[in-house]
Amino acid sequence: MKPAPFAYAAPRSVEEAAALLAEHGGDARLLAGGQSLVPMLNFRLLEPALLVDINRIAGLDGIAEIAGGLRLGALVRHRMLETSPLIASRFPIIAAAMAEVAHLAIRNRGTIGGSLAHADPAAELPLLALLLEARITAVSTQGRRVIAASDFFTAALTTALAPDEILTEIELPDPPAGSGWGFAELARRAGDFALAAVGVIIAEAGGICRTARIAMAGVGPTPLRAPAAEALLQGGTLDTGAIAAASRAAAAAAQPADDLHASAAYRRHLVEVLTRGALSAAVARARKVVP
Repeated sequence: MKPAPFAYAAPRSVEEAAALLAEHGGDARLLAGGQSLVPMLNFRLLEPALLVDINRIAGLDGIAEIAGGLRLGALVRHRMLETSPLIASRFPIIAAAMAEVAHLAIRNRGTIGGSLAHADPAAELPLLALLLEARITAVSTQGRRVIAASDFFTAALTTALAPDEILTEIELPDPPAGSGWGFAELARRAGDFALAAVGVIIAEAGGICRTARIAMAGVGPTPLRAPAAEALLQGGTLDTGAIAAASRAAAAAAQPADDLHASAAYRRHLVEVLTRGALSAAVARARKVVP
């Protein structure tokens, strides 16, 4: 199929793009990598009057160090996240997760801003934004606002962005000192969306867990945290019993549904297994047992 007719604009600044969105409201759509938008246009799931191509806007495709973290432009490609030495040194979980995203051709074009704005509940980047407690900047003709990742994803394929807002950058605060990470997912085939995915950040001091974060994807209408599981770990020792209990609690926090790919019960089982593996890997990294 081919898309319905639309007008096309290629603004050179965020301000120009925001003005176009304000003028056209819900009849305009932003084009970044196009890996989600173009198929939706071709199937006529979307029929915008105007396509606003933001790829010519300078300054949206960089990764920069800031005090206490990194700032990522909305046009940073998946492949850049996968291969950047700065990402590998500061947020290795991102590099590891990006290697699981679709196929290389898609990673070469897909963008972090596009993935977050599309908000597929099975995608890796929304999970990572929630896990890493990202701060997401949106700009419109009315000004600029910063949205916590915990408030950004509101429903399946739905975010807190207003129709006239542009996601311009993402700030990632550094994880706690001495923390370890783990990431695990299972898909039916390489390149498929995960049936379930789990990311973990663990920080330990004096044999006691000081920070525990667990985020999940593919098992609810949005990416999810597992606060009860995190609470079981924080303030205690990270032994096999604690990891097993937290993994069961994470599975209980999942909100999967039956579909043609897997049953809800199977996805809950996956969450428990994946969480146990991710937690074990995170503890080993926190203790410098593995890199």
